[in-house]
Amino acid sequence: MKKLIPILCFFIFSNIISAQNFKGGIIGGISTSQVSGDNLAGYNKAGFFIGVFTEIPISSIINMKMEMNFIQKGSKNPKMNQNTIPDISTSYLEIPLSVNYHQNDLLNFETGLQVAFLLTANDNDIYGSVSSEINNPFNKTDIGAFIGMYYHLTEKISLNSRMSNSIFPIRGYNTELNYLFYKGQYNTVLSFTIHYKI
Repeated sequence: MKKLIPILCFFIFSNIISAQNFKGGIIGGISTSQVSGDNLAGYNKAGFFIGVFTEIPISSIINMKMEMNFIQKGSKNPKMNQNTIPDISTSYLEIPLSVNYHQNDLLNFETGLQVAFLLTANDNDIYGSVSSEINNPFNKTDIGAFIGMYYHLTEKISLNSRMSNSIFPIRGYNTELNYLFYKGQYNTVLSFTIHYKI
């Protein structure tokens, strides 16, 4: 089933982009992330961010945008040799849907929701990578919200910076101890990408 998701999403995007009034393009950049609730702090985990997008104008200053991205997330322990806290490596097929507000010829602001489908997940300690399925498996989907900003370099090229956060836990704690506001681990991601309109 997991292998069918990218094929289905590609088919949907191909049909959307071919529709009248829709514009599309490609995305490339990096993500920096952390996982809230893993006893580590800091956006120390860097990863790839590549994808495609399509957008349609709603008015002269507002448009809707849909993306399909491959993104790497997780956390990194910069002091792995000094403590035993494992870091996390995950990758997702992520589909954000956003509303974009055209501030002026240089700036756009965005906000939206996204759903991400888990592709790979591992916990990493000083001995190497261990599949998370053994100890504390991740949820197969990650639903989140995001805000961001575009800076337009040219008519076709834009720079985007975005912050996103899981709404629901990506997995529970590896204990029975949950609190009212601490139900598990959450992805928090900062991404910096280039969007090129085709």
